[in-house]
Amino acid sequence: MLPFSQAAENNKGPLLEVLREYLTAPGTLLEIGSGTGQHAVWLAPRFPDVQWTPSEQPHYLDALLPRLASEPAANLRPAIGLSVEDDDAWPDGPFDYVLTVNTFHIMSRDQVMRCIDQACRRLATGGRFVVYGPFRYGGQPTTDSNRRFDESLRARDPAMGLRDQEWVTARFAEQGRALLGDHAMPANNRVLVFG
Repeated sequence: MLPFSQAAENNKGPLLEVLREYLTAPGTLLEIGSGTGQHAVWLAPRFPDVQWTPSEQPHYLDALLPRLASEPAANLRPAIGLSVEDDDAWPDGPFDYVLTVNTFHIMSRDQVMRCIDQACRRLATGGRFVVYGPFRYGGQPTTDSNRRFDESLRARDPAMGLRDQEWVTARFAEQGRALLGDHAMPANNRVLVFG
């Protein structure tokens, strides 16, 4: 039985619609935190001109690899083990696109900063960095359900929690990347696109 995420199943269609606006040219994509692999195997074939590299923390790779093997695509590259804190684990790049889904709120602030810094170093000059997930605006969750989710994350690990959209945008600005789009998504999530 392959690992399965209902959230990934629910958001893949809306995510595809936004990606169609930004993955407009042939190129290479690094997906950070591929999880169950549901996004990689479903989205990659819909962008046949984009060479798609999934990645996951090394100790989670065993959960990702079976799905990638069961649903191969011509443009789906082998998955790599990637811990955002391990500078040596990052692939060389450059990548035209970086995608990460539902990772920033389970990373610590330091890990988010490290992820942005390292990925932007490997992002082509005209590249796009796409971040999907729940965010706070003006220091506040956007809905009661997001507030409860934020509280549950912090109760589990004080380093986790929803990130402020403004703080994330400022971290990208430090890397010379501007906010190109902020899109509303189902279940009170957002897609932030930087370039």
